[in-house]
Amino acid sequence: MSPSRGALAGAALTTAAALALVSCGSGDGGGSEPTGDAASSASSISPSFPDASTPAAGSSSPSPSPTRSYALSAAPRTIPAVREHTAARGPGWKPTSSGAVVVADGSGALADEARLLAKELRLRYRGEAAARSGDVELSLDKGAKTGAESYTLTARDGRVTISGPDEAGVFWGTRTLKQSVAADGTFPEGVVNDRPDRPQRGLNLDIARKPYGVDWIEDRLREMADLKMNQFGLHFSDDQAFRIESRSHPEVVSQDHLSQAQVKHILALAKSLHIEVVPEIDSPGHLGAVLRAHPDLQLHSVSGAVSKGSLDISKPGAAKLVDELLDEFTGLFGGKFWHLGADEYQALTVPDPGASYPQLLAAARQKYGDGATIEDLATGWLNDRAAVVRPKGMTTKAWNDGLFSGGTVQADKRIEIEYWTGKEIGAREPEAYLGEGRPVVNLNDEFLYYVLGEPNEFVYPTGKRIYEQWTPLVLRGTRPVPATYSDQILGGRFAVWGDFPNAQTQAQVAEGIRMPLKATAQKLWVPGKPALSWAAFTGLAGKIDGRG
Repeated sequence: MSPSRGALAGAALTTAAALALVSCGSGDGGGSEPTGDAASSASSISPSFPDASTPAAGSSSPSPSPTRSYALSAAPRTIPAVREHTAARGPGWKPTSSGAVVVADGSGALADEARLLAKELRLRYRGEAAARSGDVELSLDKGAKTGAESYTLTARDGRVTISGPDEAGVFWGTRTLKQSVAADGTFPEGVVNDRPDRPQRGLNLDIARKPYGVDWIEDRLREMADLKMNQFGLHFSDDQAFRIESRSHPEVVSQDHLSQAQVKHILALAKSLHIEVVPEIDSPGHLGAVLRAHPDLQLHSVSGAVSKGSLDISKPGAAKLVDELLDEFTGLFGGKFWHLGADEYQALTVPDPGASYPQLLAAARQKYGDGATIEDLATGWLNDRAAVVRPKGMTTKAWNDGLFSGGTVQADKRIEIEYWTGKEIGAREPEAYLGEGRPVVNLNDEFLYYVLGEPNEFVYPTGKRIYEQWTPLVLRGTRPVPATYSDQILGGRFAVWGDFPNAQTQAQVAEGIRMPLKATAQKLWVPGKPALSWAAFTGLAGKIDGRG
């Protein structure tokens, strides 16, 4: 795996505000630059927005004299950028001491999102109440057919409305509002219609080789949420350590670990931020910490040599041990996904696996017939573990080099393939997996792997390189797969691996991944070439993060 702002006019507008559609990216073909001047010259006119000089309904405030008019608004500045903004004339919205966050009638499920936004913008929270001038209203629109993570954000008449078909989409809308205010102190007049390009967007963290504190993990979750990332992979078992308390097998747990109570706290925060946690217990390789407590299940070659971190899957006790751990931890985590690992099984890295591990070859042929191989036995192991997890309602995942071509046994096609490399034994070109109709998630080790200590020719990835060169279609190396496979690529995650855990402190890791994570978020939310230059993108990131 391993702007234009408002200008004074001499007379009041007598027509409705002109609207212009600003698209920040559409389709795989590339995005377009949001334009202020071009928007101002747009020919489409719509009565949807009254002029800003017109008092809001129910307002007794007189029109100013002389009347103010406004240039057409520009799209809000956020990371990731919004997909679509319809410009309008008006002052926009900014938080004021009289404003509040409210929830529309019948949308009480959004109370937590509303409270969080109110705290972040230093506004009051008034619960389910009619919106007033200066307010932000959150609303569920169950009839909308635009996708659970889509939302509409409207700034008009001195107030903001954020609506969507599901809580997740409305929450992403609150992130857009929060970022725009952080960047510019305001949210521009007009309408945002937004949605992600890919359904899976996130960060993968190896806590097995390098432990991280609860506070550090929760800070990353909040960072991810502001970037509209919805998936947090947690690799907590490896050769070095097993980092979460186990009640079924306490003997495998390392001294420095998270308690189950701490995990539940992390899960509660992730849920409130609409982030799915994807736990991973890798097998049949990368089990060194477990095998130290169960040496009888350690894989040995015919000469007696230990196969590092490898489980002897010919032994009946092997499946029992791993399945008991899977049963316990699927119960602890719940959620939609479980990662089965399956990569780098050392028995398959030697020139003649059958000669070196005859017990595995014998087990394969006993179970699958005379022509079966150790690859078949490993594939059967993967399918059997997926069968343990799937009744819990979880979608299973596996690393791409844990699936093999040909053979008697084929990996279950419901398993999502997390493509990270083409360098390992068993790894094939991305098209080999896509051509079989398999769903794939992008963790390209050329761009998205932050490996502490930079071993094996790894270098710390930069946000600039991700921003300018990587797309979800670039699964291996720097070459994109044909766009005809685009729908099978579900998204991607940026991954932090702790090969040399002391190479960086936790604070250095957080700083090192800050811009790569932002670049990854941008490329998974908005298809096509980003509108901003890298310099402008980093400048915006500094404004949003309070650094400039």
